[in-house]
Amino acid sequence: MSMFDKIDLHLIRVLHTVLTERNVSRAALKLGMHQPAVSAALKRLRELAGDPLLVRSGAGMVPTVAGLRMIEPAADILRSAEVMFSDARRFDPATARHTFSLAASDYLDPFFLPQLVIHLKAAAPHCAIDIHALSRDADYRAHLAQGTVDVVIGNWVEPPGDLHLGRLFGDEVVCLVSHQHPAVRRGWDEAAWLAAEHVAPMPAYPGARGFIDEHLARKGLARNITARCPHFGLIPAMVAGSLLVLTTGRQYAERYTAVLPVQVLPCPVNFPRMMYYQLWHERTHASAAGRWLREQIKHVAASLRQPEHVAPQEAA
Repeated sequence: MSMFDKIDLHLIRVLHTVLTERNVSRAALKLGMHQPAVSAALKRLRELAGDPLLVRSGAGMVPTVAGLRMIEPAADILRSAEVMFSDARRFDPATARHTFSLAASDYLDPFFLPQLVIHLKAAAPHCAIDIHALSRDADYRAHLAQGTVDVVIGNWVEPPGDLHLGRLFGDEVVCLVSHQHPAVRRGWDEAAWLAAEHVAPMPAYPGARGFIDEHLARKGLARNITARCPHFGLIPAMVAGSLLVLTTGRQYAERYTAVLPVQVLPCPVNFPRMMYYQLWHERTHASAAGRWLREQIKHVAASLRQPEHVAPQEAA
């Protein structure tokens, strides 16, 4: 049996109390223990240390040189244990020093991540925030399981069943086009929309289909994608200067109508609402810091939603 296996937190607490009180009777009173039990623990500590730790000096007792060296390390261990378990039970954002790590797709509302960071920094000023791209190279399940990411935020046709999820909002599927697009003047039907030139994000992995194309495939349809871009935030500007069509959620599309020569058109294909979720692993489900983060994400998502597009939320 190693030395580590012979030491428990209770022994460290007895060690620190005896060395600071310099009296077995007072240490027993402070620890809420009977004096013989403290004496037995001190005997065990002396055997482990190979040193008397506390010796008589006149009418009292004083720590040995080895005992003096143990006072501060013992205090550090006790403080660390208290912080470790108290942090597991509660989270105080005003004083916490924690790193939050989340992965998010860039086809969310373009205001969402900036507002989330502003909100988190105001509520938890000493916490760091790492935001990772939810890219085609990212294995978000592995990152959640390994703890490198606390929360993943995005849109799924069918969210994975092996993770916890919280619904953030649902959104209507619409089209963003240039003011010069023929559909602005003539309108369009399903056939015209499918034949139009579409721009779409790069697939999450080779052969993968996103929400739009997965739904079309289930209906036996396919649109004419002539441009792909890995950076969703650049696509509206591409649409503004071309005849490309971006099909996405209304909340995302409407953010650009005031800053680019684009407008939102109804989509002639009937799509279900795009649902956005936050996903997390069982390992962080009971974490106080994790619960707090998920509540802030839900709060910011709710604050950005258009009132007419409110969808029910699930508890984080």
